[in-house]
Amino acid sequence: MDDHRIPEPFHAGELMAQRLAGGGPAGAPIRSRMPEQHRQFFPLLPFLCVAVADESGWPLATLLHGEPGFVSSPDPGQLRIAASPGQDDPAGPCLSAGAPVGMLGIDLATRRRNRANGRIAHADGGSVVVDVDQSFGNCPKYIRVRQLAPRARRTDPVESFGTELSPDAVALIAACETMFVATSGGDAGGLDMSHRGGEAGFLRLDGKVLTVPDYAGNRYFNTLGNLLREPRASLLLVDFERGDILQLQGLVKVLWQDDALPADARAQRAWEFRIVRGWLRRAALPLGDMLDTPA
Repeated sequence: MDDHRIPEPFHAGELMAQRLAGGGPAGAPIRSRMPEQHRQFFPLLPFLCVAVADESGWPLATLLHGEPGFVSSPDPGQLRIAASPGQDDPAGPCLSAGAPVGMLGIDLATRRRNRANGRIAHADGGSVVVDVDQSFGNCPKYIRVRQLAPRARRTDPVESFGTELSPDAVALIAACETMFVATSGGDAGGLDMSHRGGEAGFLRLDGKVLTVPDYAGNRYFNTLGNLLREPRASLLLVDFERGDILQLQGLVKVLWQDDALPADARAQRAWEFRIVRGWLRRAALPLGDMLDTPA
């Protein structure tokens, strides 16, 4: 029975990353269509992590949100998203027909996550339809459990900046336990959205450089493989208490040695993200952890 598995799903950058890391996965159930369990999963989510590319081709990470059901799958090859970026979201102009897109659905309460990559078939300013090219699941490691619920927010003007971070942005990075990263396959095409997580302080900021530990995972190395081909990337960090969203664009250098981050015993390697620009959107996410005290 054909389960739509892609026979050779990895591009040259991912294969190189697997070699540099000592080996790839034993198997890779990456499909050209979504299995039924993935199609049933996405409509349960209150937010969706999305990777787009700006006018220069630089990846940009964002979140779309809505009542559960705002993401649906009319057939195994398509996702429909009944949401659009906020007016202050720099990703807004990037969601257009024909553009590549990477998506990560993640349920923080159950630590379940699935990825879907493809191209935008239609976008009308209020909804987006994506034709899916790749669909695959991820393990639940390093996901900080949260019970999200709607929370009323009063938004403030977006703060945009270059390489100099504001004190609020620095504090958000220091407290971060959940981060998302958008990368591009370069001339291999396509975008990818992934998750990185850990205890507060797992990200290390030194001036304009953010060091990210790379822990043991599924050994697909989609993110690091993309970074070998295209070092431009985007990070998105969320303060679930205040609803603040920090979006960063920067250049990445992968540190392959196993002692690249000696202060973190779990890190098998690390990567340095040199900040180029960013946006701090206060109270932009109308969801909060029920265990947090409202701001």
